[in-house]
Amino acid sequence: MDSLKIGFVGISHLSMNYMAAALKKGFNVHAFDYDKKLIKKVESKKLIYEEPNLNKVFQDYKSKIHFSNNFRLLRKMNIVYLAKDIKTEKYGKSKLNEIKKLIKLSLKFLKKSSTLIILSQIPPKFTRKIDFPRSKLYYQVETLVFGQAFKRALNPERIIIGCADKTKIISKDYLFYLKKFNCPIIKMSYESAELTKISINLFLASTITSTNVLTKVCEKVGANWNDITPALKLDKRIGKHAYLKSGLGISGGNIERDITSIKKLLINEKDFRLWPNAIDKISTQMKSWVWNTLKKNNLLTSKNIIGILGLAYKVNTNSIKNSVSIEILKKIKNKIFFYDPKAKLNFKLKNCTELKKVELVCKQSNIIILMTPWPKFKFLNNQINLLKRKKAIILDPYKLLKKELFFKNKIKYFSIS
Repeated sequence: MDSLKIGFVGISHLSMNYMAAALKKGFNVHAFDYDKKLIKKVESKKLIYEEPNLNKVFQDYKSKIHFSNNFRLLRKMNIVYLAKDIKTEKYGKSKLNEIKKLIKLSLKFLKKSSTLIILSQIPPKFTRKIDFPRSKLYYQVETLVFGQAFKRALNPERIIIGCADKTKIISKDYLFYLKKFNCPIIKMSYESAELTKISINLFLASTITSTNVLTKVCEKVGANWNDITPALKLDKRIGKHAYLKSGLGISGGNIERDITSIKKLLINEKDFRLWPNAIDKISTQMKSWVWNTLKKNNLLTSKNIIGILGLAYKVNTNSIKNSVSIEILKKIKNKIFFYDPKAKLNFKLKNCTELKKVELVCKQSNIIILMTPWPKFKFLNNQINLLKRKKAIILDPYKLLKKELFFKNKIKYFSIS
């Protein structure tokens, strides 16, 4: 059964990571998209989705991956994943037009004996409306994390499957494929699976928000959040893997989308909507921390040159979706130099210049803002003499640098708590 043909419809960050996992498990993979330019780009090995080891897998298994815009070839597939990333509007509302278009196009050519899996994140009640045999239609919850996407696709903690009837056995081909990942398989209804994905992100959002609220309390009472964190991680009810880092709110688009979905589901429940509304509001306030710090301390005078370190919304990715850095670049009118080891600015701003090294940003700027906590930015800990000479001012919201070192050398340093 290793000769199974696995098709992925919609070339995207999501599909490329799951394709790579299928290749590593020994399967032949076929990728479909109607965008000829995108196909040509990935065929020429110009991967546009930055993830550790992803490019290497496609290089190592290039004989087993086939890209095409000919949807008629779907007839030859045993298993087909609909795996296009779902785009979102600024405030988190899902744009479903593209996934609906791909589903409609795929259904024209899919055999009824094939297994169809929706991997894209869609809202509750979406899967059951698809006109395809229920015994062959599934929704699989994706739980990727930017920067760890391939690793998590290849080694999932568990696989969550939405079915028309959870008491029925999963189709033979699909079950064979799933067992290759050697992890628990959890079956539930379509609707439960769709809501599971949202629930995972809402719990993550709650942890992020709770951390930011308590960090604010630390500022009020003179406590140190870094002292509190180890105690929380040793509590089994919270765990060592809990997200306990304060930062610049919630970004990336996916969690915001799930918050928006929950608000929509609670449209007639005024009191219960207070929780997702509060998450949104606190996240927005945290995203304003850099701007508020600059304004409060009168740091946006024309003489100051700003250095921005980091465009990506988090480390180990090149994604700038909903990145606070981008909002800051647009708002600041001063001369700006910026650098990110992975992410690129996809538009031009007259006052902004990209530099190729973090060192160059430090030399050119007198206010340096660490917007993404890339480990290489710890380089600044070794530049104390240069920073003192320039009378530099550091904004380090993620507390990446050694705070005490800057205070000791009387370098102006700002961080969250």
